[in-house]
Amino acid sequence: MKLKDLQDIVPPLLLAAGLFWMGLGQARADAAAPAAPPLAQLATPATVKADAQALFGQHCASCHGAQRLGAMGPALLPESLARLRKQEALKVIQNGRPATQMPAFGAQLLPAEIEALAALIYQPLKPTPQWGAADILASRSFDAASKTWPSVPQWKADPMNLFVVVEGGDHHISLLDGDSFEVIHRFPSRFALHGGPKFTPDGRFVFFGSRDGWITKYDLWNLKIVAEVRAGLNMRNIAVSGDGKLVMAANYLPHTLALFDADLNPLKQFAATTLDGVQSSRVSAVYDAGPRRSFVVALKDIAEIWEISYDPKAAAIYDGLVHDYRSSEAIAKDGFLNIRRTLLAQPLDDFFFDQSYAHVLGAGRPSEDGQGKTELGQVVNLDVRRSIATLPIPGMPHLGSGITFDWQGRRVLASPNLKDGLVTVIDLQSWKKLKDIATPGPGFFMRSHANSRYAWVDSMMSSTGAKDTLTIIDKQTLETVAQVKEPGKTLAHIEFTKDGRYALASVWDMDGAIIVLDGSSFKEIKRLPMSKPVGKYNVWNKINRDEGTSH
Repeated sequence: MKLKDLQDIVPPLLLAAGLFWMGLGQARADAAAPAAPPLAQLATPATVKADAQALFGQHCASCHGAQRLGAMGPALLPESLARLRKQEALKVIQNGRPATQMPAFGAQLLPAEIEALAALIYQPLKPTPQWGAADILASRSFDAASKTWPSVPQWKADPMNLFVVVEGGDHHISLLDGDSFEVIHRFPSRFALHGGPKFTPDGRFVFFGSRDGWITKYDLWNLKIVAEVRAGLNMRNIAVSGDGKLVMAANYLPHTLALFDADLNPLKQFAATTLDGVQSSRVSAVYDAGPRRSFVVALKDIAEIWEISYDPKAAAIYDGLVHDYRSSEAIAKDGFLNIRRTLLAQPLDDFFFDQSYAHVLGAGRPSEDGQGKTELGQVVNLDVRRSIATLPIPGMPHLGSGITFDWQGRRVLASPNLKDGLVTVIDLQSWKKLKDIATPGPGFFMRSHANSRYAWVDSMMSSTGAKDTLTIIDKQTLETVAQVKEPGKTLAHIEFTKDGRYALASVWDMDGAIIVLDGSSFKEIKRLPMSKPVGKYNVWNKINRDEGTSH
C-alpha cells in the first residue's frame, strides 16, 4: 500500500504535487515565452499599482479557488503556507515549481504584480475559515432508499474486472468493462477528485474524495450515489478500512483528520498537532494498513507518522456507537482509535508499505523554503516505532507509486523519481540499492501486475518531450525492453486488467483517450476517447492489493 496516486492525480494525484498550481491552463504557453527577469528586479515601483485580487482571479483561481481555499491546487492561506517564506513564494510565482503543475509567470506578469500576488496569499481571510463538527454534519446527504437497492450488479459484466476511470477534463467518471473495453456508464463527479477512489472489500461501493473536501459514496452495482459529506475545505485523500466500515479523510485545511462510518455519518475529528498541542500540521495523506487493522497517517509539517487502530477487538464498542461526536470519545478510552506516534528526524511526505505492512518506506520533500534535508529516504518499523534504516535513493523518489516483485529469490521495491529520469530498485531485506534504471525523464506512476513479466513507468514530470513516453522494464533482467510513445502528448498511469493480460494507459489531454495495450507484445488493441483520463482503477487489483498497483 502506498502514498497514493495522484490521480491525482494529479492526480492526483496527484499526485502530485505541488504547492502552487496557479494558472494550469497557461503552462504550455509559458514554456514558449521569453525568460523571466532575475529576482533582483522584483521591486515594486511606487508608481505601479497592482490589483492583487483581480490578478488572482485571472491567473490563480481556476486551480486554487476564488476564495483561496483550494481546488485542483492547494489552499493559499497563511495557515497552509507556514513553511514558505515570502521571498520563496516570489520565486515560485515567477519561476514555477519543479515536479509540479505550477507554471512560471515571470514572463507574463510585471514584478509589481508578482509581489502583489505574493502579498495577497499571506493575508488571512476574514473571518478565518473554519470547518468543524457542526459544518461536517450539516453538509451530509444520504439516500435512505439505498438500503433497499438490489445487492447484485444491474449490468452485464464482471464486477471484479471493472475499471473506474476518473476523467479530469470535464469532471466525470466512466465505468469501463475490463473484458469488452466498452463503457458501461458515465456520470458527473465532484470537481478535482484527488488521491484515488477507494473500494469496499466486496467491490460494490466506491468512495471518491475531492480537493475541496467532498467525499462521495457511490454504488457501482446500482449506478447511484448513496451519500456525500464535506470533510474539510482542502482535502488530500481518503482511506477506507479493510473491513469497509470506516472512512478517514486527510485535510490540509483545517489541520485535521475526519472519521466517518461507511454511510458517511461523522464519528470523530483528530486535530493534527504535536502531543503538547503547540504545533499543528497539514495532513499529507492517510492510508489503510489492512493487515494491521489500522490507518497510517503522513503529516506535512510535523516529523511524525501516526497509526490509528480500528482493531476488531473493539468491534462491540464500535457497533454500539451512536453517531455523534460525544459518544465517539468513549471509544478512545478503550484504546480504539488512539494515535500511536512515531517520531522522526523530518517529515515523510510520501511513503510505501512493504508486503508485511510492518515497514513504511518514506521520503521527504524539500521544505518550502528550500532548506529541508532530502538526501535519504527512511525505513520506519511501525512495531518498534522508529526509523531502522536509510534508503540510498537520489533525487525525489515517488515511493507512493512504487511496486514490489520477486527478483533472484528476493523481494524488491522499484520506485520512479519526480526529479531524475530513473527508476531505483531496492532490496527489501538489506534496504540496499540494487540498481538505477535510466528513463527518458522524471516519472510519476509505475505499475505492473503479479501475472506480468514487465513493469511500466511514465516520464510525465519531464520538462522535455519525454512526457510522451512509457518505458517498459523486464522485472527479471532489470533492463528496458521497449517504449510506447504518443508523440506530442502526455502518456501516463498504466493500470492492468484483472488477469494482467492488458495494460491501459492514459493520454492526459482534454481530447485524450484510454489506450488498451497488449501486456506482452505492447501493441495497441483499442482506443477509447476520454476527457483527460487522469487515472483508472481496476476493482480486483485494488481490493486484492495486487503487488503491481497502488493501494
